[in-house]
Amino acid sequence: MKLRDLFLAVTLATALPAHAALFDDDEARRRIDQLRQEHEARLQKLEAATDTNTRAILDLNAQIERLRQEVAQLRGQAELLTNSGDQTSKRQQDFYVDLDTRLRRLETAAVPVADASAPSAAASEPRAADPAQEARDYEAAINIMRGGKYAEAVVAFKKFIQTWPRSNFQSGAHFWTGAALSQTKDYAGAKEFYARLVQNWPQDALAPDALLGQANAEQAAGAAKTSRATLEKLVASYPDSEAAKTARQRLKK
Repeated sequence: MKLRDLFLAVTLATALPAHAALFDDDEARRRIDQLRQEHEARLQKLEAATDTNTRAILDLNAQIERLRQEVAQLRGQAELLTNSGDQTSKRQQDFYVDLDTRLRRLETAAVPVADASAPSAAASEPRAADPAQEARDYEAAINIMRGGKYAEAVVAFKKFIQTWPRSNFQSGAHFWTGAALSQTKDYAGAKEFYARLVQNWPQDALAPDALLGQANAEQAAGAAKTSRATLEKLVASYPDSEAAKTARQRLKK
């Protein structure tokens, strides 16, 4: 009995530490699993946050790229408008310089003669009572135009047209009124005076240039198709004129 009791005592003494060790291993594994789960949960949250941030960054980059493209398009449109405006201004400047040269030749050659196609009533009426004053008024309006005072020139030429309705300078007054109105950007008014000149004095030396001025005014007003039709009319009606040469070049472009 004593020997058996001693054996049990020894067995219990060796089993207790083993049980304790087993308990410690289970607890450690549980803690490790818990830590692993917590780590995975944190990692999943971090990955989700990273994905969200990545998508946000990608969306932001896409928006920036779209904005860059829009800015590039706007810059291109602005450059086109600027170039178009510069070309229009240069065409008008060249047009008036060339026309002024030809007008000077006409003025020094002879006084304009009334057009045969003008209304018969106007042709049968007597000349103005004071032709010298008539010429001074016309020359004064021309000088205002040459001085670059276009708004004042419009007033002067309109007054001349009203004061001297039977003047041989009526076609020139109509032309320069249209030119001055173009310079003040009243393109509708310019077109009206140019068209009136061509209608009433189709054989006048200024008629081809009036059609060219009308086409310029229409182009500046944004009526490209109408301007092209006017240029085609100019080439068809006055094929040998200097204005028709300019019109052909414009039509080729």
